[in-house]
Amino acid sequence: MEWRGDGSSPDVEDRRDSSGGGGGFGGFGGGGFGGIHLGIGGLIIVGLLSLFSHQNLFDLFTGGSSPSATNGPADTARDQSEAPTVKYVSNALDDIQHNWDEMLPAQDNQAYRHAKLVLYRDYYPSGCGAAQTATGPFYCPEDEKVYLDLGFFEEMRTRLGASGDFAEAYVIAHEIGHHVQKILGIENKVRQMQERNRAAVNPLSVELELQADCLAGVWASTTEQRGLTTEDIKSALGAAAAVGDDRLQRAANRAVNPETFTHGSSAQRVHWLEAGLHSGKVAACDTFSQ
Repeated sequence: MEWRGDGSSPDVEDRRDSSGGGGGFGGFGGGGFGGIHLGIGGLIIVGLLSLFSHQNLFDLFTGGSSPSATNGPADTARDQSEAPTVKYVSNALDDIQHNWDEMLPAQDNQAYRHAKLVLYRDYYPSGCGAAQTATGPFYCPEDEKVYLDLGFFEEMRTRLGASGDFAEAYVIAHEIGHHVQKILGIENKVRQMQERNRAAVNPLSVELELQADCLAGVWASTTEQRGLTTEDIKSALGAAAAVGDDRLQRAANRAVNPETFTHGSSAQRVHWLEAGLHSGKVAACDTFSQ
């Protein structure tokens, strides 16, 4: 599709040249964690599960310690190679947020305020704790920022088979969907419910994540006039299916256990993305009463 914008969003904070040691898969090598030793197969499994659960499961073995971010030398060659992706991310972010500028007041009588998107490599401190490659993209409600290591998109393409520019836009739109939930007060209500009822933590997490998928679809419904194609839609649906909890559990050679789901199955994620896409309405995204 054709994007609006010049590829230099004021809402993107580029922190790729601030780094900490050992944030990604490669940084952990084959060493031990707190007396427990994981081989490379174990590292990949834990990494994949961390990537899409938005939880740093390596902390189970490290005791939660994180490296400090430092300003390192600029990686000019890598910056140049990533420049087209940075431009794409900037344009997609602007498109998503400019549409919410219009849609949220019109549909929910709420003003939309822009989130920031932080680009980093390996490790960067966030208001919600350490942003690390292994945790994948996430939205932090404490500082209202999305954290993204561009290496995640390569993981999507090579390990999960989710390719296409619009698949990457779906990821950003999903995280901005969490920001919309914060503005509407949904995120805070869900966290309070989870604190009161620990048995409901996972089911409520699934409903929250599926609603963010639906809100990503609501944004996608606005893009038809900018050249949205059938292939674009297929790539977004493919990305949603690729990060279903059931598929990730199978990829980790684990039995599928719906009680441990935190984001929903592939079928659920596709269903709610399509619900938003076909309706274009926030009201169609009530995953909590389904």
